[in-house]
Amino acid sequence: MFEKLALLEERYKEIEALLATPEIFNDPQESAKLLKEQKDAAEVVEAYREYLAAQTALEEAQELMHGGDAELKELAAEEYAVSKEKMAELTEKLKLLLLPKDPNDEKNVVVEIRGGAGGEEAALFAGTLYRMYGMYSDARNWKFEAINANETELGGFKEVSFLIEGFGAYSRLKFESGVHRVQRVPDTEASGRIHTSTVTVAVLPEAEDVDVDINPADLKIDTYRSGGAGGQHVNKTESAIRITHIPTGVVVECQDERSQHKNRDKAMKILKTKLLDAARSEQSEQIASERRSQVGTGDRSERIRTYNFPQGRVTDHRIGLTLYKLEDFLNGNIDEMVNALITADQAERLRANED
Repeated sequence: MFEKLALLEERYKEIEALLATPEIFNDPQESAKLLKEQKDAAEVVEAYREYLAAQTALEEAQELMHGGDAELKELAAEEYAVSKEKMAELTEKLKLLLLPKDPNDEKNVVVEIRGGAGGEEAALFAGTLYRMYGMYSDARNWKFEAINANETELGGFKEVSFLIEGFGAYSRLKFESGVHRVQRVPDTEASGRIHTSTVTVAVLPEAEDVDVDINPADLKIDTYRSGGAGGQHVNKTESAIRITHIPTGVVVECQDERSQHKNRDKAMKILKTKLLDAARSEQSEQIASERRSQVGTGDRSERIRTYNFPQGRVTDHRIGLTLYKLEDFLNGNIDEMVNALITADQAERLRANED
C-alpha cells in the first residue's frame, strides 16, 4: 500500500509542476484533465503526508527515549505514543481512501418510485417516500425536479419519477434502490388491522451526453395531454412526451412541464440514463457473486427496508439497523441510515480487498 502511496505522491508533485507552467492552459482539455486528477488525489496525498510526518515524529521520539535526561525521556515517550496512535488511524483512513471509487458517485440521480403490492395503500406510501426524498434534497441544498407522475385519486402515486441535481447525490442515494415495505393501519381500514404494502425505488446515475449515443432513427416520439387525478393544473394541450427506444423497447414519459420542448429534453435525459443503466446492469451480471457488496445497490427485487408505523421504527435489513424515529426519518432526516450504509459498504469492500 505504501509503495502505491509513494508513487501517487510523486505523480501529484508532477501535476503540481505541470500546472505551474502557464503553457499547459493553452490546451484546455489537458489542463482540465490534470486539474481533475489533482483534485481526485488531493485527499489521499494529504493523508499520506500526515502519515509521513507522524512517522518522522515517532522516529525522533524513539531516539530521544534512549537519551540520558529523565524528563526528556518522559516527554519523548508521550510523543511516541501519540504518533503511533495517529499512524494507526491514518493507516485505516488511507485504506478507505485507496478503495476504488464508483465513477458515478459524484453524479446527479434519476429516482423512480412505483407502488407495488397493496394497491392504494402502496400508492400513498409512494407519495410519502417522494416527499421524504424531496425534503432530504432540500436539507442538502440539492435541486429537486419532478419528471413524471401517475397520481391516484387519494393523492398517492402509482409511479413517480424525479431528478435530483447535487454533487455526490448518487453516492448518498444509491443504496435506496430496492423494495421498501410499509406496515401501518390504512385510513380506510375500519377494524384497525395492520396492512403490509410495498413500494419499489430505483436510483439511477444521470447519464451524460458522452456516455450514451442515440440514433434519432431509433426513436418513436409521441405527444399527448398530461394526465393525473384531475384539477385545474392538468394540461389541456398536447405538451406531454412519450419516447420509445425501438431497439430496446425502453419507454420514457415526461409531463411535468407545460412546454413540449422542455418535456422532450427531460425525456431524452431520462432515456439516456435508462439505457446506460441497462448496459451497466448487464455488465454487473457478469461479475462473480462473491465480489458483490453485501449491502447491494442494484437489485430492485430485494426487500431492503421496513417502515413500521405502530412501533414508530424503520429497519434496514441489509445492515440490521433499526431507528425508532420514523416520523423524523420520513421528514427527510435519513443521514444516520445513509451514513451507516456507506460505512457497511466500505467495510465489505475492505474485507474483499484483504481476501
